[in-house]
Amino acid sequence: MLRLKFTKMHGIGNDYVHINCLTETVDDPAALSRRLSDRHFGIGGDGIILICPSETADFRMRIFNADGSEAQMCGNGIRSFGKYVFDRGLTDKTVLTIETLAGLKTLTLNVENGTVATVSVDMGAPILKAADIPVLSDTEDFIKKLITSGGETYTMTCVSMGNPHGVIFVDSVDALDLVQIGPPLENHTIFPERANIEFVECLNDETLKMRVWERGSGETLACGTGACAALVAAVLNGKAHRHATLLLRGGALDIDWDESTNHVFMTGPAEFVFDGDI
Repeated sequence: MLRLKFTKMHGIGNDYVHINCLTETVDDPAALSRRLSDRHFGIGGDGIILICPSETADFRMRIFNADGSEAQMCGNGIRSFGKYVFDRGLTDKTVLTIETLAGLKTLTLNVENGTVATVSVDMGAPILKAADIPVLSDTEDFIKKLITSGGETYTMTCVSMGNPHGVIFVDSVDALDLVQIGPPLENHTIFPERANIEFVECLNDETLKMRVWERGSGETLACGTGACAALVAAVLNGKAHRHATLLLRGGALDIDWDESTNHVFMTGPAEFVFDGDI
């Protein structure tokens, strides 16, 4: 039986099983993700990340959710990806380009004592056109619109950061039963490709508290693209400045929506957990 080497990593609690496909072969990543992500019978994680060669960038990242669906991007995952390739000697660059299904992303690795401490990611410009998110809308965008789900009515703003997000502002994120309200929102008929759903509590105009129901994975401790979408939505709703700290269950991210470039920048840590083979 063939053995597959892996590395478990996380970005503020958003945990993934990383596989170096420069040396390992994965024939069916969707099935493998379902197997390895199981927290009872597998390794446990929010999905798997494949580290692949690229013809257009330094590396290519493929990411599969716990249910086997392939995701376009993952903000926390791409930070751990950057730490992996530098700390494991696959590159000596501290500025990297990574090919993803959401396009090329640029990483700046902040190195301390020879290892990556934090990673800053240029997440690109937020997508606000409803058809491109995608979300069904009778207007060009989907900002501060009412949506009914599970017998409740919410005010939602939709943003894509390479993957679709629906952001809902609430008085208290801790009071929410995400297991109950998350699935019908993720699978709402307005989302042709399902969506990640962020619930955001504005503590002040520079500090936001967030919980997330991730498409294909359920509630996770953090979501990098979701944190970026949450800040963009908060700015569009007049609730925050363009730079803010996002407090998630797994830790904090610094998010900046640069006015001159229209790009969103995310900075946060990444950590190794353990190596193994299966």
